[in-house]
Amino acid sequence: MNITNQHLLKNNLLKTKQITEDTLGEGKLIEGDILNVLDKIDDDVITVGITSPPYNKQEKQKGWLVKNVVYDVYKDAVPEPEYQQNQVNVLNEIYRVTAPGGSFFYNHKIRWDRGTMYHPIDWLRKTKWTLKQEIIWDRVIAANIRGWRFWQVEERIYWLYKPIGNYLIGKELKSADAKLTSIWRGAPEDGRKNPHPAPFPLWLPARVIISIVDTETQGIVLDPYMGSGTTAVAAKLLGHRYIGIDRSDTYLKMTSDRLDNAASEMPKIQAEIALHNVQTTAKERTSKGKHKGKYRPTDDDGKPTQLSML
Repeated sequence: MNITNQHLLKNNLLKTKQITEDTLGEGKLIEGDILNVLDKIDDDVITVGITSPPYNKQEKQKGWLVKNVVYDVYKDAVPEPEYQQNQVNVLNEIYRVTAPGGSFFYNHKIRWDRGTMYHPIDWLRKTKWTLKQEIIWDRVIAANIRGWRFWQVEERIYWLYKPIGNYLIGKELKSADAKLTSIWRGAPEDGRKNPHPAPFPLWLPARVIISIVDTETQGIVLDPYMGSGTTAVAAKLLGHRYIGIDRSDTYLKMTSDRLDNAASEMPKIQAEIALHNVQTTAKERTSKGKHKGKYRPTDDDGKPTQLSML
């Protein structure tokens, strides 16, 4: 492995529970099988995580906008029951390493195979997590232009929560974060600029981290399917530590290079930060005897849409 980044580790060189809050430094990139690497992380370490695993698309289910989904070292074609059980196992290990009160955001999509629908909720309900919210990611473009169904332009992001005791609701979001709604609209990363087959746009992990981690606290951010390193870059630019896991030496080298040049991506982070803003909260308006207001969708210029005026 020709990588000089001092934070990059190989799974087979790690001892059990070697990754702790004290040994993490500013972050670690770890090459190896996900379950094996997660086993080396101490209990209750992670503040927040976000990932998008391979979807088990059999490396052939594509449309004219998307090439075959082929990863560097992972074959995205296993029997569906085996795939779903593996996801349950991975998510339960992530639950163990996440601190009580912590969250994990899991990006996936509804799939069909020969008329059978596979929905992420099928295996998420089998995990230890409390399912807090389903967020719709409107990706704007359709990945598969065929007429069997309405064009699928959305994916799901599931907010999974590890309760403190029996309190399942958890901490309330700030108004500046909650106002972004449960529908996130934004195109995926341009595949012509990123050789990974399914990279996150930078705003997406940034939105999760900004909304969940207190700005005055340094959190630890996990992405167990690190890919091209977008989550680690977002964590670094927002002042947090990170753990990124991937099987691919190529993707980890890509991540290492991006982290070295992370400052160049700061304008995208600043654009996302600018969205997390309200002039006055509902509580402040109530205290002044003013109307709390209602959520009204707006266009890109901040003007109410026709729907909001009905």
